[in-house]
Amino acid sequence: MKNLNYLPAIILTSIALSLSFTGQAVAQNVDFGPLQPLIGSWKTVSPGVDIAPGRTGSNVGEGGTAVEAFYEIRTYEAAADAVNASDQSLVAIYYKLEVFRQRDDAKFHDQRGYMIYDQKNQMVYNSYCVPRAVCVTAEGKAGKKMTLTAPSRGIGESTYMTENATTQEFSMTMEIGEKTLSYSQTTKLNIYGKDFSHTDAATLEKANE
Repeated sequence: MKNLNYLPAIILTSIALSLSFTGQAVAQNVDFGPLQPLIGSWKTVSPGVDIAPGRTGSNVGEGGTAVEAFYEIRTYEAAADAVNASDQSLVAIYYKLEVFRQRDDAKFHDQRGYMIYDQKNQMVYNSYCVPRAVCVTAEGKAGKKMTLTAPSRGIGESTYMTENATTQEFSMTMEIGEKTLSYSQTTKLNIYGKDFSHTDAATLEKANE
């Protein structure tokens, strides 16, 4: 009997290549509107600024204003399309985002999500989750420069976060160019028994398509 142990590897390789080629085809054939230039990899031009609530025992004290310089790496790739309620047609770009402290290269934020485009209604959605048991969907009118805001039911979080560090509001403004991407965002929290506006801002350049 012939040795067929190599077949699973061949099959898996074929599947991987098929998915890769499918992704490329999607990127070429689908109209992602103002989101099209996002596809590719991005990195900050110069350090961004993160303003967050200080931790217990930190130099700024619990709930104090902690300022951290950072750099980030983002990758966007064509994902899929979807139809909601037989009426709303959407196309999506998947992204992963990693943020590192400038002073020691330690990663302190990880985010995975989708940028979603509704051509008919000219809307864009940023739907993402972070590994703190928190997910957000923000929406706004499509354009090269857009402001996306989470509606009243656009924030989901665990019971623990609701009771200890709840996200009350989220809004971001982003401007997409062919080779540059800039953003500023504000997450309004209630943490350590008081309100705090957690802000981030940075400009990124495209590293590759």
